[in-house]
Amino acid sequence: MPVITVEGSQMTKEVKALLVKELVTKASEVMNIPEQAFVTLIRENDFDNIGNGTSLLSERMK
Repeated sequence: MPVITVEGSQMTKEVKALLVKELVTKASEVMNIPEQAFVTLIRENDFDNIGNGTSLLSERMK
């Protein structure tokens, strides 16, 4: 069971659905494994929970 993990900022349900579809379709083609075998995990990270250097990403994005 191949697992695809994506970490990013918050996304709409529509964006997540498209991302899963595109990633699994391409990975299936490249790896020659059926699409149904893939599991995709999406982790959404709030910018307040990400540090870059000595500051939070939320502060740098202002």
